[in-house]
Amino acid sequence: QVQLVESGGGLVQPGGSLRLSCAASGRTFSTYAVGWVRQASGKEREIVGATIKSGSSTYYSDSVKGRFTISRDNDKNTVYLQMHSLKPEDTAVYSCAAAKSLHSIVIATPDHWGQGTQVTAST
Repeated sequence: QVQLVESGGGLVQPGGSLRLSCAASGRTFSTYAVGWVRQASGKEREIVGATIKSGSSTYYSDSVKGRFTISRDNDKNTVYLQMHSLKPEDTAVYSCAAAKSLHSIVIATPDHWGQGTQVTAST
């Protein structure tokens, strides 16, 4: 069993940056693909991106490619989402996700979810 706890959300001006962290419990973190999914109010869940177990390959949605970076530290059981050039349309609850396959995260059906953290890009 893996438990995921996100932190780092908040209010930021458009064009600003924010870094989210997701700390995982358990000793099996390195055996999971991990990533981030977001859901804006009144909208469907949307994959942000995900990385494989080693972190050497990462998938990003077109909407964040070039602005967001996902990284992981398997020694610290933590995955990060660095966000730059934030736009109002990035406003959403961001949730960390873990799954045995990258594909499961990309289609938003992971094995484990975090509780989510609110990110608001607004003046």
